[in-house]
Amino acid sequence: MYQKLTARIRGLFGLFWREVAKFGLVGGIAFVIDSGIYLWLLNGSMSGHPTKAKIVSALVATVFSWLANRYWTFRHRRQANMVREVTMFVIMNAVGIGIASACVYISHWVLGFQSTQADFIAGSVIGLILGTIFRFFAYRFWVFTEELDAEPGFADDHKLIEADPKA
Repeated sequence: MYQKLTARIRGLFGLFWREVAKFGLVGGIAFVIDSGIYLWLLNGSMSGHPTKAKIVSALVATVFSWLANRYWTFRHRRQANMVREVTMFVIMNAVGIGIASACVYISHWVLGFQSTQADFIAGSVIGLILGTIFRFFAYRFWVFTEELDAEPGFADDHKLIEADPKA
């Protein structure tokens, strides 16, 4: 029993590692885009509006993220129906942006941490971590959902997590 569980865990890790690594790199670049624009806005035209600044910076990073995830991270999972894919991506990112914006709102307006540093930590560290966890699973299971077997590098990966009929 223990060996089967260990084999399943290794199979799951093998199935996801490629996507997680690419998703992480795209996310890192999106973080730089988001954080750079956010800090620029906080120190400029939106200095009194940290929640709005977070929404604007996240929207710009989201456009980059969709392109990079669609054409690189999950290229083997792109849907033929691009309108559905974009719609799902926008919905899932709206939730992710909402998570980050809620963190800024709570920190700034509820808890009273009103410095640029506190706003940055709330939105671009805590909010981004929580939003990223949500986004990975949302993209993986609801946005980019085509079968892995379409690309030779991923062929038969799904068999690693299917139930063993002899068990």
